[in-house]
Amino acid sequence: MKRMVWDTVKVFIIFVACTCLFYFGLQVMHSEYEQFHRYDTPEGPSVKVFQNEQSFIDRLNIFFRLGE
Repeated sequence: MKRMVWDTVKVFIIFVACTCLFYFGLQVMHSEYEQFHRYDTPEGPSVKVFQNEQSFIDRLNIFFRLGE
């Protein structure tokens, strides 16, 4: 009985240690990427992807042709 309790305590300690390590690892990653600005204006040559000059019928035609 004493052996089983000791094994349970060891597993609980390992679980708590791994949970704390995971939590603090997530905190470090969050603080690293919190300063990363994804929506800054691009540097260098950039190309506009969306052209608003197409009509709705043209867009619908492309949608049915390509299946997108």
